[in-house]
Amino acid sequence: MINRLLGMIYILMKQGTVTAAELAERFEVSARTIYRDLDTLSAAGIPVYARKGKNGGICLTEQFVLNKMLITKEEQQEILSGLISLRETRAEGEENILQKLGEFFKTDPVDWLAIDLSDWSGSRKQLYENIKNAILARRMIQFDYYGRNGQMSRRTVEPVQLLFKEYTWYLKAFCRERNAWRTFKLFRMKRLEVMDEIFIPRKACIYEERDPDEPFTLIDIWIDKKEAYRIYDRFEEDEIEILPDGNFMVHMHASVDDWVYGVILGFGPSAEVIAPDGIRKEIRRRIRDMAERYYSSEEEGI
Repeated sequence: MINRLLGMIYILMKQGTVTAAELAERFEVSARTIYRDLDTLSAAGIPVYARKGKNGGICLTEQFVLNKMLITKEEQQEILSGLISLRETRAEGEENILQKLGEFFKTDPVDWLAIDLSDWSGSRKQLYENIKNAILARRMIQFDYYGRNGQMSRRTVEPVQLLFKEYTWYLKAFCRERNAWRTFKLFRMKRLEVMDEIFIPRKACIYEERDPDEPFTLIDIWIDKKEAYRIYDRFEEDEIEILPDGNFMVHMHASVDDWVYGVILGFGPSAEVIAPDGIRKEIRRRIRDMAERYYSSEEEGI
């Protein structure tokens, strides 16, 4: 009955005036049932009434129409644009909702934003889909997780939210092994399984902004001025120091892992780690290992 009542309200908002016979045919009930439904809607405060005569029928008062009463045209467009973005997450029913609201608002949404949760190859799309479904269904998940030291451990977590932050996707979840809230890098999650077990959401949703096992480190990096465009693409303004000779000193705060070394090495000979010394040594070791792959002992050079 509730679905029929809501359906009647939607039809009346969309079409304006509808006869009891049309509603009865639509919902496969008798006209008498429709009139009883109208009494129910009226008792609930919905301003519905029947108009007699030519072009008569059942309708709602002008004041009830949502787009004239509650939200502006700009706000309608914001709602529709938000629903468009849900297409990328494959939220169930979003196309149906989008169509209904578009018709109801009598406006076409502006498709100004596209979000793709997968990588360019599309290989990670299923991972995002599985996590999303687990969050919505409140199901536990298990996965192998690689820490920054390269060691793998099996985790069982209560997934709560996907988070995109600073070029990387994360999962916010309560970790059963650590008995605490944790934030996991999706790229380090392997062999994920959605479990049958349903979890009850915890009230105290206090997340660790980062894994306490991965403290931030201040890294000072000298970068040649010819890389200026890349520096401003990658680093925040307050991390960048312009030196008197026009070159740059970047003061980068990061959890030291392979991704960080990749960023530094990506600048090639245009960058040099000044501090800390441990990261300088690790960069030197990686460069040496790379060189050994390209040069044999008989070749001149490194």
